[in-house]
Amino acid sequence: MSSLCDARRRGISWQAAAMRNFPLPVLILALLPLSAAQAETRSTLTAGNAHMSYVGSAMGLSVMRVQAALAMDRSGYRVDVTYGTTGLFSAFMRTEQHSWAQGLWQGRRPAPQRFYSWGHVRGQPRETLLDYDAGQPVLRTLQPPNAGDRDEVPAAERRNTIDTLSALALLVQRVADDGRCDGTARVFDGRRLSEVSARTVAEVVLPPESDAAYAGPSLRCDFLGRQLAGFSIDSDREWQQRPHGGSVWFARAVPGVPPVPVRMTFETRWFGDVTMVLTAAGPGPGPSAAR
Repeated sequence: MSSLCDARRRGISWQAAAMRNFPLPVLILALLPLSAAQAETRSTLTAGNAHMSYVGSAMGLSVMRVQAALAMDRSGYRVDVTYGTTGLFSAFMRTEQHSWAQGLWQGRRPAPQRFYSWGHVRGQPRETLLDYDAGQPVLRTLQPPNAGDRDEVPAAERRNTIDTLSALALLVQRVADDGRCDGTARVFDGRRLSEVSARTVAEVVLPPESDAAYAGPSLRCDFLGRQLAGFSIDSDREWQQRPHGGSVWFARAVPGVPPVPVRMTFETRWFGDVTMVLTAAGPGPGPSAAR
């Protein structure tokens, strides 16, 4: 409650403060274990297309939904994600966001070509377009601009980063090839720069639970993410800089497709722990988010 009071004293609506600090699903997908020191051997990844649906809940209430589609083979990848707020949370903070990324593989490393994200947050349009020149991110579009709202991430600090959805593609590849998820990486989403560390925990059996589309063997990975740059000016700087953790469970939920996330837990500033579970999955690309 003190954070909400602080926001009011600075003339910020508590809804705006909450959304700026709420770890949105696309960011959470970025905060997944990556390997920074990739070998130059060719991936043994099995080609496959899949679409997935997730529901996120906190304190017994539904707070978000996510639709994702993944297309990968030995030459390249494409990842599409759509997310939005649901339930009571959506009543006062309606958000809908679409994102996609595509790239090629260089050995076992992703070489992003383009990342595009668009939608509305609290009724305000948002758009981000990242292209990659010689492997380096080039920010083509950023609406609204950061001026007066968020610190800019210096160009030098953006170098050798990947976008959030390319990070997810890399993670799926690592789990499929190695059965592990240990390492660190830097991710730039157009506004924020984050560093992530992760470790393989264990192979565990997920029991059946209400609304979950998968139960059975899985690989649990724990992650810890820390924002390095691109801080919101009007939000609690100490909280933004603090490491935030969570867990993700991977399993072969779709026949013929590499393991995908089937369960995620992560901490938030306002709701405590959020749990996301896979509610549906199948082969094929699913609805396209192309624009």
